Amino acid sequence: MARIPLQPNPENASIHELIETSRVGSFETNRRCTAIQFLILGSTREQVCKALLVTERSLRKWIKAFNEKGIDGLITSKRSGRPRKIKGALSEELSELIDKPEKADRDFWTAKAFHGYISKEYKVDCSYETVVRFFHREGFALKVPQPWPDRQDEEKRKAYREELKKLCQESDVDIWFADECGFEGYPRPRQRWDRKGRRTRITRNGDHVRMNVLGMVCPRSGQFFAIESTHVDSDVFQAFLDEANLYIRRKRKRNIVILDNAAWHKRKSLNWHGLEHMFLPPYSPDLNPIETIWLIIKARWFNNHVCRNRTALIERLDKAILDVINTPDEVQKTTSFGKDF
Repeated sequence: MARIPLQPNPENASIHELIETSRVGSFETNRRCTAIQFLILGSTREQVCKALLVTERSLRKWIKAFNEKGIDGLITSKRSGRPRKIKGALSEELSELIDKPEKADRDFWTAKAFHGYISKEYKVDCSYETVVRFFHREGFALKVPQPWPDRQDEEKRKAYREELKKLCQESDVDIWFADECGFEGYPRPRQRWDRKGRRTRITRNGDHVRMNVLGMVCPRSGQFFAIESTHVDSDVFQAFLDEANLYIRRKRKRNIVILDNAAWHKRKSLNWHGLEHMFLPPYSPDLNPIETIWLIIKARWFNNHVCRNRTALIERLDKAILDVINTPDEVQKTTSFGKDF
């Protein structure tokens, strides 16, 4: 007597229920629900195996699970995956080693160097990809170091914070932060996603196209003002103050401008047009919120963007500056003093 092939029980679930489950489930759940749908609708087992690229044995297991548990038998749970090769006490020790590369007589780690080091010194048999996942799992990320001075005077920085805190508590004072920033037509290339095997390039012919932007921002109101110049000196800075006096809206009695210690900021003959001024502690650009504006402009408008001549660079800068001027709410958020104040 011929053996009757195992078939799904159509009373366990409707076609509609199988379709809905396949839509919200994982890829494997989708395949299983689709297979049962085909069989209920009259497809042969051979046709289903061929269409879904599954074996006869797998199909039988799916049918049996469906007949015993209904749709629940087709839903796959998340698999635990392979056990970690770097775990426990070793994980803690290697994490500390990443954080303190001097323990291995190194200044910093790359994933490749770390992979070679632990393979040799710790006899850890793992792939490079495992090391990269370990870096991410332990809270490390690939970063570009920011140049930072080591000549800061902490006493002066502390006194500056205290003075600024007092000024912020006064209701009739608006504080402005001013600074200059250079923008090049050929900015430094930044990291980007691209296909493996493809040469990732950006135009750089060696031409020197550069403009400077002088700006000032009021974190309380979100006001931003800026002018563009080919260079910066005391005469250009005076022109900046003259234009700022015409365009910025002063909402309080006292308006204080905080700047760095550039020589052109300290010329005695400068006409400040009623603006009070004070200076940042030496080597403390991090205490000037307008630096955040420059970073946003460069990231948003000059990230791998090439301006082949000064005219193109000026047009790009015009758009970038207007973008900041027209978004005072965003300026307020990005220039807020934060924990340093």
